[in-house]
Amino acid sequence: MPGPVVRVQEAGFDLAAEAARLTEGRTDIGGLASFVGLCRADDGLAALVLEHYPGMTERALARIAQEAWGRWPLTGCTVIHRVGRLVPGEPIVLVLTASAHRAAALDACAFLIDWLKTSAPFWKREEFADGASRWVAAKAEDDAAAARWAKPA
Repeated sequence: MPGPVVRVQEAGFDLAAEAARLTEGRTDIGGLASFVGLCRADDGLAALVLEHYPGMTERALARIAQEAWGRWPLTGCTVIHRVGRLVPGEPIVLVLTASAHRAAALDACAFLIDWLKTSAPFWKREEFADGASRWVAAKAEDDAAAARWAKPA
């Protein structure tokens, strides 16, 4: 059984094509969970610019995808995160998790997106229609969501 697929890319992605690639010819999959994060037009946002360090980011995402693979009985996992300049309405991130049963697929998907939101090594800068820009700070509610996945000491 192959392990997780992780990609960091500027190009967009196609949810249906990625789901088909993950499930093609597979009869061991009983549940496929997906999450697609989109760029929202909050407070006059014109674009979101995502920066990263190539190599380091892919390794960090691969580590957490491998952790999900080990924590749940997954039969497939795809994580795609875009970088570069994205405008409202464009997809930013895709998480697909497959398992024989829905609970594992859903939990692993939630784990991955919570981790990506709080700990993935991306730097986000918002650009506004008036020409202003600002770096995006971490949010306490995102940290609280991710904390539920911490392993007991």
